[in-house]
Amino acid sequence: MANTVLLNNIDHSNLKIAPRYGSEFGDSVNQTVIFPTEFADAQREYPILFRKDEEGKYQAVVLLGFDKGENLFLRDMRWQARHAPVLHQRGPFMIGFQNREFEGEMRREPVIYVNMDDTRISNTEGFPLFLPHGGNAPYLEHMSNVLRAISLGMELEREMFDAFEAADLIEPTSLDIRLDEHRTYQVPDIYSISEEKLVALKGDALQQLHQSGFLRLAYLALTSLSNVNRLIEMKNEVRAKA
Repeated sequence: MANTVLLNNIDHSNLKIAPRYGSEFGDSVNQTVIFPTEFADAQREYPILFRKDEEGKYQAVVLLGFDKGENLFLRDMRWQARHAPVLHQRGPFMIGFQNREFEGEMRREPVIYVNMDDTRISNTEGFPLFLPHGGNAPYLEHMSNVLRAISLGMELEREMFDAFEAADLIEPTSLDIRLDEHRTYQVPDIYSISEEKLVALKGDALQQLHQSGFLRLAYLALTSLSNVNRLIEMKNEVRAKA
């Protein structure tokens, strides 16, 4: 069981994090979940697709590779892209909530927990979490933003997919990947935005999607599919070096 504790600048004043990625941290996957809050960054790097979870609800994922456990962006303990999905950026940190009294009222406020058993934690190497006099160091501020993106993204996710379904924009799709005349892949059980239905939107449906901010996200998901070609190039580079 993980040794998860509430992060604070007294008990953890000397804590440092040495960020790195690897299979031991769950990074060797060919798909991973992303959130609406990171679509703008993710669409520059990865194809954004939709899958259904065990409860039959849609979730957004990005494609990272083709073979099982293959992450083409993972090399030398680093994530080789301008944006790593926030679930992987968060490292040993998790967001939680506590009730705190403020001016006589109880408020539910976010707090940060850390897994002290994580091997990326150190007292001697890495980025400090706190400044010498107790304030948050830049790395902890970054982690706060990452965790905020996850928390807000989880809230927006259902609303976004409800809006996409109301506009009838989601359709089953298939990716038939051809590396060469001998090697092909199929990516099953996925969905995407229908380009035909998206460009045909008008009237109230178009206005509602635009006002909610989800019209932009639909276009980001659609245009991200061009990154499939980039993945094919990366895969062929790996094969050529093998």
